[in-house]
Amino acid sequence: MNILVTGANGQLGNEMRALSAENGQHTYFFTDVQELDICDEQAIRAFVSGNRVDVIVNCAAYTAVDKAEDNPELCDKLNHIAPGYLAAAAEACGAAMIQVSTDYVFDGTGHIPYTEDIAPCPNSVYGSTKLAGEQAVGEKCSRAMIIRTAWLYSIYGNNFVKTMIRLGNEREKLGVVFDQIGTPTYANDLARAIFAAINQGIVPGVYHFSDEGVCSWYDFTVAIHRLAGIASCKVKPLHTADYPAKAPRPHYSVLDKTKIKDTFGIEIPHWEESLKRCINQLRMETL
Repeated sequence: MNILVTGANGQLGNEMRALSAENGQHTYFFTDVQELDICDEQAIRAFVSGNRVDVIVNCAAYTAVDKAEDNPELCDKLNHIAPGYLAAAAEACGAAMIQVSTDYVFDGTGHIPYTEDIAPCPNSVYGSTKLAGEQAVGEKCSRAMIIRTAWLYSIYGNNFVKTMIRLGNEREKLGVVFDQIGTPTYANDLARAIFAAINQGIVPGVYHFSDEGVCSWYDFTVAIHRLAGIASCKVKPLHTADYPAKAPRPHYSVLDKTKIKDTFGIEIPHWEESLKRCINQLRMETL
């Protein structure tokens, strides 16, 4: 198959690129804004039809959650309008599409894991635009698969894991919120799930994917420091109210992964197991 991966320079896009070596039966087009502007509807249509694309995996997004509150138009363009263009181009060519979405489509006031049939209720610009993107993709592409994920990190780009390692090495103490609960997701695991769907045959619908287990950002940080061998930094639990942010964060955003596991027969590792793999990989990169 001919596979287009947009946002290829981001965390997930880079993991897709790395795993493409294990999936050499396909032909790939890895693009970022320099190669293909997903906000240019005509350019997308020409690229998708001209390269006979069979599957579009959209890893591009505006993900600066707080900045989104001040840049709603740009955020909407990247998270809502552009995915709609990709979906329409896919439909015109009979292609399938995988749209990556977020736990921020929920307000996080629940207390049991979110299943795909729970009605979304975003309370931020980022969450609202990502939900609008889901809806646009679902309406415009009959072979669309939407995967909501959460707390994404990898060896690529800037992310929470890398930041906590850097701060842990720089500071004697660090405050991290303990009253926001979710599940970290190693982007490599998500990329593997995407390849499982492509290789087995995309089944349209909404799916949830994160690693297994549950923790707070505080627990996550403690584990990061332990696995990275950082003992000199004291991590202190903070309330969300002690760490004000422009956009509200979900207090509880654990995703139920039953549907994607049952549909594609995949096994998902525990978040701490995946974190260990990522930190070992980061160590190898710096040697």
